[in-house]
Amino acid sequence: MTTAVVTSVFAPEGRWQRFLYRLWGGTVLGIFGAHGRVVGAEKLKPGANYVIVSNHLSLVDTPMMFRWLPIPFKFLAKRELLKVPFIGWYLNRARHLTVDRASLRSSIESMNECARLIRERHLSVIIFAEGTRSLTGEMQSFKDGAAYLAIQSGTPVAPIAMVGTWDILPAKSSYFMPGNVELRIGEPVSPEGYTLKQRAAFTALLEERVRELLAAPTA
Repeated sequence: MTTAVVTSVFAPEGRWQRFLYRLWGGTVLGIFGAHGRVVGAEKLKPGANYVIVSNHLSLVDTPMMFRWLPIPFKFLAKRELLKVPFIGWYLNRARHLTVDRASLRSSIESMNECARLIRERHLSVIIFAEGTRSLTGEMQSFKDGAAYLAIQSGTPVAPIAMVGTWDILPAKSSYFMPGNVELRIGEPVSPEGYTLKQRAAFTALLEERVRELLAAPTA
């Protein structure tokens, strides 16, 4: 993360920043002994933008995203992280999106603002749909934030499965074990035909797509 922060000082956005992020991600994976690869990268079309929905197993997931995703992206983070030294400054500088969860009203208002930015700035945004890292290594039920943003912004959703990162570094563990990891990308799913009132059904579909990716045999 130090490299990510330093990079954002000189280039909050752009190819140079993405190059250094990829370098940082690869370096961190190397330190953990994580031998990673991406499957399905061709499904993310150059010039298109997506709401990217993923499971969340480990701290290793973030460097996996930086190293292997073939398109520029932003993270969707809790707004309270802006108050955390170092991390908050980085989130602001790199122009990641944040959601204010202080109240239902502020949450809705900030989600609508994020949807507007996704639509107007043609952003791809990553959401760890379970809301937090898994404590068991099993995928938990998805929250509806990704569906809300996709429907509200009219942006297709790219389902992603992180495979093997739990085995490298489980939640709440201080020890890591080298191994193989995969970032699997599925076919994008259009929100067309869904309304905000139907976002629970769309969320269930997205969760199903990620579970299918997790269940697929390792290539």
